[in-house]
Amino acid sequence: MQRVKPGDGRALKRFRWWQSLSRALFHLRLMDGDSGQTVYSVDVRHQQHSSSSGRVVAHLYLDGRHHAESTVPAVFPVQGGTVEVRASTVGLKRCHYVTAEGAEFQLVPDPASAEGRRARLDRSHPALSRCMGFLSGTVLVVGVVLLALQLAEQITRDPEGVAQYAGTLTSPIDLSGWANTVVGLCTVAASTERALRLRYNWLLDGAAG
Repeated sequence: MQRVKPGDGRALKRFRWWQSLSRALFHLRLMDGDSGQTVYSVDVRHQQHSSSSGRVVAHLYLDGRHHAESTVPAVFPVQGGTVEVRASTVGLKRCHYVTAEGAEFQLVPDPASAEGRRARLDRSHPALSRCMGFLSGTVLVVGVVLLALQLAEQITRDPEGVAQYAGTLTSPIDLSGWANTVVGLCTVAASTERALRLRYNWLLDGAAG
């Protein structure tokens, strides 16, 4: 919270289709007993970084006006709790409302955003959505296994190092340069798909990033 800076009151800009891979926009609607409904919006431009820290900046809007900003990971004080925002190398891994009692609720993605379209696919075609989720998870598992085998082979290659204690390991899978490139692209795509659903695992998605 110490990194949170006050906003300048500017209006929230509408999400454009060409921002699908560079921007995330989520909303939180809370009922206020006095004024009705209060709308908080979290706007993250993945390419926008703080000049001092180099970290991604998250912006909080209140009823369409710039209310606060912070580098991520960010914790914004809001009505009845806080909004927590965390980013990965391919998108967001957390954008949740945490109440004072400790309950957690994921914010709703803007319908025009990539996250919003992914959520709409999940609602309209749940079987296809589950299949895509399973496929992305499988791709990441395969990518982690291949990476681990290649790292183990590199580490045990030096006869005066680990090899003298554990022996030399030769990976049973020998990928060419172009094959490694394809695997890398597939893992990035899989992590991106998971990021659209705010799914993150430190081993699977962290290795891909």
